[in-house]
Amino acid sequence: MKQEKLSFLADNPFYSKRFAFYIGKRCSSSTVKDIAEEFHLDHGTVKELEIQYMAEKLRRAGKPRPNVIGIDENSIRKGHIYRIVVSDLEKRRPIWFGGEDRSKESMDLFYEWLGPAKTKHIRLAVMDMWKPFEKSTREKAPQAAILYDKFHVIRHLNGALDKIRKSEYARLTGNSRKFIKGQKYTLLSHRENLTTDGRRSLKTLLAANKRLNTAYILKEEFGQLWDYQSEAWARKFFDNWKASLKWQRLKPYEKFAKMIERHWDGIAAFCKPENKVALGFVEGLNNKIRVIQRRSYGLRDEEYLRLKVLTCMLPEI
Repeated sequence: MKQEKLSFLADNPFYSKRFAFYIGKRCSSSTVKDIAEEFHLDHGTVKELEIQYMAEKLRRAGKPRPNVIGIDENSIRKGHIYRIVVSDLEKRRPIWFGGEDRSKESMDLFYEWLGPAKTKHIRLAVMDMWKPFEKSTREKAPQAAILYDKFHVIRHLNGALDKIRKSEYARLTGNSRKFIKGQKYTLLSHRENLTTDGRRSLKTLLAANKRLNTAYILKEEFGQLWDYQSEAWARKFFDNWKASLKWQRLKPYEKFAKMIERHWDGIAAFCKPENKVALGFVEGLNNKIRVIQRRSYGLRDEEYLRLKVLTCMLPEI
């Protein structure tokens, strides 16, 4: 005798879809363990219901056909274990999470998954200055312009500033060191993000060390590069910024400037009106993924993690 399929039941016949979706929605802001304890459910049951909820969110979102993509890598475990995350920057949602590492071969898997027809619609790819991503994109989507993510560029500049901070700490002795010790966060943060005490510490630090003061001012000035609407004016600004490094003895900044020279086309691409995209989305997504990983500490189920990532920016149902 054929058993009737009831549409209101979840895949697990002991629960309705409405209940499954409620549990899934709750798991968006709580751990599986907490939800299991609250509703007196088995850990595996809660996870199963959440997976049904996430699968339905993906189904309702539809198949992606992106015009502008953001590419980034995400560390899923210690030991340099990476997966690639690709987002649709216009729809503001991650669309692919996979690969075995951050190699060109892993990046190629995304374009194979998307298919040649949809890949041809990609007009812009935003990424960090990682050669395998660029090489794969130029080969698989040659029509797409490459734009280097502002936040990754600034991260390199912050890294250079921190090297200068460390070299100053190593160079100084005695009382002069006290202004630098423990001030990494203060020095690398945006001034507006600092507390009153943080701003006071920054002012004291910059007044006490001329070299760090110069490096800090140069770091803050560099951010103006993305304000220009014309590549010619952006280039003039960068040339002046680079010229100001002369005689400053800031080797990490000199290396940074050479890196910008090598990647200029991918940075200057932001000046074109059609390339004005929300670059902060990828950074915001990374923060979301870090929260997911903290809540799922010790997670080994990669398919579950993939669903969590792909649905984290989708509307609740």
